[in-house]
Amino acid sequence: LAATTPAEVAIPQPVLAEIAFGIERLPRSKRRTSLQGRFELVSAELPRAEWTDAVSQIFGRIKATLERRGTRIEDFDAAIAAHALALEATLVTANLDHMIRVPGLRVEDWSQG
Repeated sequence: LAATTPAEVAIPQPVLAEIAFGIERLPRSKRRTSLQGRFELVSAELPRAEWTDAVSQIFGRIKATLERRGTRIEDFDAAIAAHALALEATLVTANLDHMIRVPGLRVEDWSQG
């Protein structure tokens, strides 16, 4: 991750939705206001990873595969993983418990670094 340039980073819309949800769940406070401001700055700066037909197909494959294995994950997690797979990218996350279930997905834990 440290060797990655800003031009190599993109954020899928489901990630933004997950962050917005996390902020909305917080009680009104200085921390929430601060996080909301940081979220707005980051979301304004980072390019989006588009939801393409390939992402949709990979999303369906992930859900079906994990369902057959009895190891389902949340739809948004599957969508985020599908974006990374479609882009042949490494997914940077702290949500390893779910993401390591996705076949072929490269993940890096940002919280361990």
